[in-house]
Amino acid sequence: MEEAEFDKFAEEYRSMHAENIRLSGENPEYFAEYKIADVSSLLGGEGRDGALEILDFGAGIGGSVPYFRKYFPASRVSCLDVSRKSLDIGAARFGHQADFVPFVGGRIPFDDRHFDLVYVACVLHHVSPAEHVPMLREMHRVLAVGGTLCVFEHNPYNPLTVRAVNSCPFDDNAVLIKAGQLTAKFKSAGFEQPVISYRLFFPRFLKFMRSMEPWMTGIPLGAQYCIHARKA
Repeated sequence: MEEAEFDKFAEEYRSMHAENIRLSGENPEYFAEYKIADVSSLLGGEGRDGALEILDFGAGIGGSVPYFRKYFPASRVSCLDVSRKSLDIGAARFGHQADFVPFVGGRIPFDDRHFDLVYVACVLHHVSPAEHVPMLREMHRVLAVGGTLCVFEHNPYNPLTVRAVNSCPFDDNAVLIKAGQLTAKFKSAGFEQPVISYRLFFPRFLKFMRSMEPWMTGIPLGAQYCIHARKA
């Protein structure tokens, strides 16, 4: 991940993202909230019952912050990104709701066992495959024992996802990752029992079918997938 690569898109990120996902019938905020609500459900209400330390790794302009505040109201959120320009935009929008921290080099700038939740939304496909395991090891390091890592990624088996990524300017250097490959990397980084769940099967015009999605998580055709694991 290069700072300049994302700095040049920071000011237009939201509008470019909206245009890129236009065929889905939804806006960027829908997908941002979908993921955070999904994580909240996965954690079984932990964020409602107590204050968690949360790391939003690759937070960009902070689009997830309002939904962390909604679903994890008592928690502290740290937004980490290589793009200082994106962080500046995020801090101007949500600086009173989260901390915005630059990511420089390969080490996450927090102490061991600092976070209860590390959240990574569609970031790793921008990272060189050779860096995946070292980066996941860093996430493992900063997680508390019993803490959870949740990674969302684009599904390379979904043709609409592939089309969207191939036409997106800020995905020029993206390399999509198969869920099975990423699961193996989780294990190499020290996570013992990663779980894959496929997500986002139906566009807006088929929203009446979305109630079926909780029973479809094992079908590898969703637009995205989530891998989550707890630190033993």
